[in-house]
Amino acid sequence: MRPFTYVRAESVPDALNGAHTADTLFLAGGTELLNWARIGIESPRRLVDIGRLPGLDEIVSHGDGLRIGALARLNDVAQDPRVETSYPVLAQAILKAASAQLRNLATIGGNPVQRTRCPYFRSHDPVACNKREPGSGCAALHGANERLAIFGWTEGCVAVQPSDPAVALACLDAVIITEHVEGGRRIPAAEFHTLPADDPAAHNVLRPGELITGIELGAPAPKSAYVKVRERQSYEFALVSAAAAVEVQDGLIARARLALGSVAPRPWRLYEAEQALVGLRPGSPDLLDAVTSGFADSRPLSSNAYKIPLARNTALRALELALEA
Repeated sequence: MRPFTYVRAESVPDALNGAHTADTLFLAGGTELLNWARIGIESPRRLVDIGRLPGLDEIVSHGDGLRIGALARLNDVAQDPRVETSYPVLAQAILKAASAQLRNLATIGGNPVQRTRCPYFRSHDPVACNKREPGSGCAALHGANERLAIFGWTEGCVAVQPSDPAVALACLDAVIITEHVEGGRRIPAAEFHTLPADDPAAHNVLRPGELITGIELGAPAPKSAYVKVRERQSYEFALVSAAAAVEVQDGLIARARLALGSVAPRPWRLYEAEQALVGLRPGSPDLLDAVTSGFADSRPLSSNAYKIPLARNTALRALELALEA
């Protein structure tokens, strides 16, 4: 780890001042940034501590929904009665994301920014990885790829995004709010992470020095659920996960939203399945066919064909739980 300068920001403008260079990073909970520095993924020359910025840890009503400050701790978000009642899919995703100790430090704004868990990206030894060394290739393409992508990959990168809360936020059509010296943005959560077809070296759409300040949730989604499948129950990243939110009117599905996790470089919305589910009755045997329609574009790698039926069944289970809520 190379030496760096540490500064503590007192306000958002203070944090943004001089932070637009590529070798400056923001520090909030630090649960992921410390890993980046430890294994050489990042070597910042300047760290800007935003952990005490006033007001960015609050959860407040916003129109029909909520605005969650980016510095709200994961446990505080998951245990907020408004989130538990109106957005159970988000509360469940957070509680399955990490240990309680980490959730007491990690922030809702920082969690979606975490990097892929691809073993080649995280390797201590130099290997071909376009995200570590642009233009070097992708060792996972024909290597140890049993946990990697079945959607959205290219030969340039087959990694997956591991965040659990990000899957729930994509399902809920949440909006990520940012600030930047050249102007902030409102970024749909489902489009926050980049695909390798656009840039295999990029992780998300944030510009250097762009700061996440909040996340907005729309109308409540009480009939929602999150399912995470992993090799062990405790503190493990998902093999696959699924978030579902549904609305039922007159005994029929009027709207459905489905997002998968750990199957693509971003949380993967099953838009075709969502359309096919409209008009079906909860409990109908046609639910499986509707969910399956969302997998027409799935493409397994050499060692992960098992993830297609696993992801399909996980999505179906999340849908069933949401319908029962």
